[in-house]
Amino acid sequence: MSTIEEKLWDYIDGNCTPQEAEAIKMLIETDEVYHKKYNELQVLNSTIDGMEEDEPSMAFTYNVMECIRAEEARVPLKARVDSRIIWGISLFFILTIAVLLVYALSSIKLSAPGKLTDYTKVPVSQLNGLFTGPIGKGFLFFDMVMGLFVMDKVLRRRGMSKG
Repeated sequence: MSTIEEKLWDYIDGNCTPQEAEAIKMLIETDEVYHKKYNELQVLNSTIDGMEEDEPSMAFTYNVMECIRAEEARVPLKARVDSRIIWGISLFFILTIAVLLVYALSSIKLSAPGKLTDYTKVPVSQLNGLFTGPIGKGFLFFDMVMGLFVMDKVLRRRGMSKG
């Protein structure tokens, strides 16, 4: 763009100082090149001002906003839990139950058929000291907390379905 066009655009847009505006106005009135270029730029400016900006339809805007809202509402950050954590906790409890079941079944002494057993002297397994240590207490505490979480979730679902 030439310096003449730059000066004229600044004059048309009103981006020049009053002294520069007065000097450009004098040049437009006296100089034929400035006058001709000024008229061309005025026509171009009025054409640009008359153009309507392209805007998307309301339906398109609504659909885009709904997609954004639905995407944000899919999984709240607080509620998102890695599935590997859930699988790990489940595996831990399944293994714990399996170990306890194997231990209980292995401590049973089966007698030969036809032989009477004295049930007054059945040996009790030595589980008394198992849950008194810190590991056993920690395990029971963890089970209690998990149970509270499950109960809270069940109660919240009931409250949502009724209300």
